[in-house]
Formats: sequence, C-alpha cells, structure tokens
Amino acid sequence: MLRIELDDLSRPQVLALLQEHLRNMYELSPPDKVFAFDARRLSAPNVTFWTAWNHELLMGCAALKEISPTEGEIKSMRTPSALRRSGVGRALLNHVIEVGRSRAYHVIYLETGPNSAFAPAQALYRSAGFELCGPFGSYQENGNSVFMSLWLT
Repeated sequence: MLRIELDDLSRPQVLALLQEHLRNMYELSPPDKVFAFDARRLSAPNVTFWTAWNHELLMGCAALKEISPTEGEIKSMRTPSALRRSGVGRALLNHVIEVGRSRAYHVIYLETGPNSAFAPAQALYRSAGFELCGPFGSYQENGNSVFMSLWLT
C-alpha cells in the first residue's frame, strides 16, 4: 500500500534519495545545466515536498514549487533506481497535479533533460498530458533542457 505524505526532509533515507538524484543529474548533465534542488532549496517556503512510502520503505519523492499564484513547477521527481517501473512515479505525479488543481493553478511546468536517460520520465509526463513548451519562469533556452507544461484550466 503506497502512502504519500508531506515531508520535512529530515529523515536519512529521504536525504539519501535526494543525494542519489543529484549525483545522477550531475552524471547526465553539464554542471551548469543541473537545475535539481538540494534539501535546502526543497525546504524553501514556496516549495512543498512529498515522499511515497510502502510501510517503512521509501518509494520516491516529488516537490511542487509555486512560481506564482497560478503557476507551479514540478521539482525533484525521483524513484530509487531499484524501485523503478512500479507505478510510484505516476502516483506522485498524479498527486502533484491534484494539488496544483486544488491550488487553482492554471499551469504546471517542469524542466528535464534531453538525452535518452530522461526518456522514461518524459514518457510519463506526456502520458499525463504534459506537452513541450518553451522556457518558463527564470529559465532560458540552454540546449540541455526540455521544458514541458500541463494546462489545468
């Protein structure tokens, strides 16, 4: 049974998953093109962070950054490498989208990588209705990002 809960980023297994995520992003992208958040940035007042659990096993995490009262950005979507393809990513994505709707956001954005390692994530986002878009918020075209959006209204 999957349980999604608000998280305060204090548990060691959550911090370890975020470290795995950051390490992997730096392996896949040039250092100046890594936009993943660390625990400090995920603790900002405009970011909500969730974790997904199966009993005491951490299954994944996701965050939603408020860009404006009508716009959000998905951050730090991650499932541990050993637990991928179990439906956790979809459950977290659906949860984030529902929270965006409950906040009356008009749109939810995300930034991901362009190479084949990011293809499964891009497929998941497309299956939920996300479409390619241009840079948003403070992002600029950089040749190493794929920008996507989901309009909720």
